[in-house]
Amino acid sequence: MTTPSRMPEPYGQGSGANLADILERVLDKGIVIAGDIRINLLDIELLTIKLRLIVASVDKAKEMGIDWWETDPALSSRARRDELTRENAELRERLARLEELEPGRVEKREAP
Repeated sequence: MTTPSRMPEPYGQGSGANLADILERVLDKGIVIAGDIRINLLDIELLTIKLRLIVASVDKAKEMGIDWWETDPALSSRARRDELTRENAELRERLARLEELEPGRVEKREAP
């Protein structure tokens, strides 16, 4: 006669929180993990690496004043446009200065 084996309940059953609840709490409140790695030789600092990891929702990050992705041209199309506009203005200023220095040498072209 065999007795039925008791299988453990899957994670998240009963009183434990499931992964979705934990993730929701972390994103709502945010979590910061920080650490420094320093390499010294005879009391001379050769290398310092500072690691900072913040896990939070976008809204929570903005509440904390963190919004670097909005100004990074690699991540934001608006930032990319702003960078191109700024670069275009700088190039026009440089061209105008060159035309003032040597009026006959710089050939003007109309924008398409």
